[in-house]
This record gives sequence, C-alpha cells and structure tokens, in this order.
Amino acid sequence: MLNESCLSYVVSININLQIVNYHNLRMHLKKIILTKAIGLPHWSEIETHGQLLYPWDADGPKTTFKIYCNDSHLHFQFIAEGPAPLVYVKVNHKLEVRHSERVELFFRSDVKMQPYYCLEMDPHGRVLDYRAEHYRQFDREWVWPDELGIEVEQKEGVYTLSGRLRLATLQQLDLLKGGRIEMGFYRGHCTAIENDLGIIQWSTWVDPKTEEPDFHVGGSFGVVELI
Repeated sequence: MLNESCLSYVVSININLQIVNYHNLRMHLKKIILTKAIGLPHWSEIETHGQLLYPWDADGPKTTFKIYCNDSHLHFQFIAEGPAPLVYVKVNHKLEVRHSERVELFFRSDVKMQPYYCLEMDPHGRVLDYRAEHYRQFDREWVWPDELGIEVEQKEGVYTLSGRLRLATLQQLDLLKGGRIEMGFYRGHCTAIENDLGIIQWSTWVDPKTEEPDFHVGGSFGVVELI
C-alpha cells in the first residue's frame, strides 16, 4: 500500500501529465488564420477555407466552407452539393433538424468541452442550437443569445447557407480567447427519411479518428485564429 507522501507524488504526476496532454492537443489542432476584413465583402471575394471529409464512408456529396471576420462578426458560409435536400417537417420544431439535411458548427470553451455549443442549421433556415457538456450531455432548451442572420439559397445540385456570429457573444460565452476560436465544421447529408427518422451520411472538417460517426469528441475540433 502507498503511503500518503507517495500518493501525493502520484497525483502530482498525473495532474502534470494531464496538463501536458491538453497542451499537446491544442498544439496540433488544424488551423485557419484569418486577417480582418474591411466592411462586408461579397462571398465571391472570399477564398474557400476547407472541404469536408467522409471518414466513415468512401465518398459523398462535396461540401466546402468559407469564413471571414470583420470588426463585429465572424461570418460563415457552407456550399453543400448534392440532390435536392431532404428536410423533415412535422410541427416545425427545432428538434426536427436532427432528422433533416443540415450543416453544423460546434464551439468549445476548452479541450475538456466543459461546456461546448452547437448550431445545426437546415436548408429551411431552422437552427437547432444547444449547450452541452462532454460526453453528450445536451441542454436543448438553451438558445444562442443573438441573431445568426441565417440565409439559404438553393439551386439545382447545391444549396448555400450563410450566417454570422457576433464576436462579443463569442467572448461572452468564453469561446473567443486570445484571438482563437476552437470550433468544428460538419455536415449531415440526409439520404432518406424513414418512419420520421433521417438517414444521415456524415462529413467533417477534422477527422476525429472514431470508429463510428461522432462529432461530440475533442478530436473533431480545429482552431480559427484571428489576426
């Protein structure tokens, strides 16, 4: 049996290792660096910052995204290719987004994901917004504090969803720190709706290296750095 001094030593080592591991996790995050834009540039002037991957499928419809930052907001746009999007509507509640075609943004306040915040947005402009704590402890009564300005444009073979996030809100939620936002970009491509359930094919900016599709893990996040 370990005596008290040995136990204190072991606890100290474990705490230090945990701190080092969290530091390493942040050091190796996939990164986008943004220079502040002036005013409101047209989306055609903004470069594509990433294309989503299909870690759990051989292939799927292409999805790219763009972002830019000005003095007040972080602006985002998803360009989602594929057939006409399937959207589940029964009573038009925000939870119906779970069974629909959608694109998603997640934000975490720290690598422990205590807490993290999720925005799931469908082609009807509905938003499933919720607060969560790891692992999958959801508060779906929570709502994003301000207007997201969601705009959706649908054309044959593609839909575009755009929105904006107030920098002040990101700071209030402890998500914008030192010019960094740790976040993830995702898509749930709905291939069918059967018995009120959406059949979803998942894609992500960062591969979380999980056996089954799961965005609610630390490995699915990258970082957006504002300079």
